[in-house]
Amino acid sequence: MPTQLYIDGQWRDAANGATLQPINPSTREPLESVAAAGPADVDLAVAAARRAFASWRETTGAERARYLRGFAEQLEARREALIALQMRASGKPQLEAEIDIGDAIATFAYYAELAEGLDARQNAEVALPDAGFRSQTRFEPVGVAGLIVPWNFPLVTSAWKVAPALAAGCTVVLKPSEITPLIELVLGEVADAIGLPAGVLNLVPGLADAGSAITAHKGIDKLSFTGSNAVGRKVMQAASARTLPVGLELGGKSPILVFADTNLDDAVQWIIAGVYWNAGQMCSATSRLLVEESIADNLLARLKVAVEALRVGNPLAGETDMGPMTSEAQFRKVQDYFAVARDEGLTRLTGGEVGEGWCIQPTVYVDVPEDSRLWREEIFGPVLCVRRFADEADALRQANDCDFALAATVVSADLERAQRVAERLEAGHVWLNSPQVVFPQTSWGGGKASGIGRELGPWGLSAFLDIKHITAPR
Repeated sequence: MPTQLYIDGQWRDAANGATLQPINPSTREPLESVAAAGPADVDLAVAAARRAFASWRETTGAERARYLRGFAEQLEARREALIALQMRASGKPQLEAEIDIGDAIATFAYYAELAEGLDARQNAEVALPDAGFRSQTRFEPVGVAGLIVPWNFPLVTSAWKVAPALAAGCTVVLKPSEITPLIELVLGEVADAIGLPAGVLNLVPGLADAGSAITAHKGIDKLSFTGSNAVGRKVMQAASARTLPVGLELGGKSPILVFADTNLDDAVQWIIAGVYWNAGQMCSATSRLLVEESIADNLLARLKVAVEALRVGNPLAGETDMGPMTSEAQFRKVQDYFAVARDEGLTRLTGGEVGEGWCIQPTVYVDVPEDSRLWREEIFGPVLCVRRFADEADALRQANDCDFALAATVVSADLERAQRVAERLEAGHVWLNSPQVVFPQTSWGGGKASGIGRELGPWGLSAFLDIKHITAPR
């Protein structure tokens, strides 16, 4: 895998020679060092993207679709190597790594289809009430897109942003996380392989100063950020200084509601998948379990057995259900919440222990007060908090009493009720009797503190398009 910056179609070291040192989270051993972009490198990348935009914006949707399919095909050809790298660099079990790579491939293929569809929509005539005028709709790329992605789903989150941006006709400056930069750099290798014009895609992994340089750069026309609320607020402030369009996909504290009529064994599996996938390091983690009072004791007894049976460890060393925290900082953060739980006097059903590498045993706290920090704050780790509810109205009240509104899951054999509850939940995506399956065709994003705008689906493409109308007398 390449380890340099990718700017204007060329691999290069950082201007100041700085490097990043990613770590294998399962062993705490160093991986290959990667060039660390600084503000000077961001300047070069933005300049390259601006030059490339002049011609890239003039390409047809069909032409851009060919390149996007090229990305999908080249990632497919590298699938096994990318799965192995995802396991090594992020600590993901094999199944999770396989799904990640498949997701990235499917996203590029999907946006190839949408890029082709833009050609038929271009200059479409609008029906007007005055027959003496005609008006046409144009869809035009917003310009140079600055994209900043997190460490918890490397390559996946990048695909969710890069693919629609390129499909729209934008050029891109992408900053991968300093924690997991290696796998994102394959996008530059693929760009070379498919002959993507120089400057259309630029990769500048780096520390916070690289991200700040992107958000403040006068050559950037659109910002899209996925990450923490604290950094998201800084991105929004930077965008407000120039009234830039901004997309923010931030935190979550999502609920899973389990009603008494459900099959308890199924419910246990969906609970586990919702909070312990990726070791809980996902903004959509359903880390607040709300269970109907009449089945709570029975469900929790089964949940304890199932959670304690999960195999936690190095995914390269054997069969593993859950890997480690991806970074030492996240490992320490989860332990800090264990200390908060002790201070608050919470009742722990299971877990709360650490293992080799940066592993943490999946943990469950029961009967957690509504004002507990663990109930209200995003932990971003394998920690489930449980409360009981009396009826549907009580379940909805507790679920919606939250600063976030990203996702939710409803578990009930009564499909009419499940649908009714889903419609009343404050969330951008709701699953019914299912694990968190995400398709490129559906939207991603939420309200409240969970962010602004939507990714994926046609909404993800629209985020990188400006609309122009041309109106004239007939």
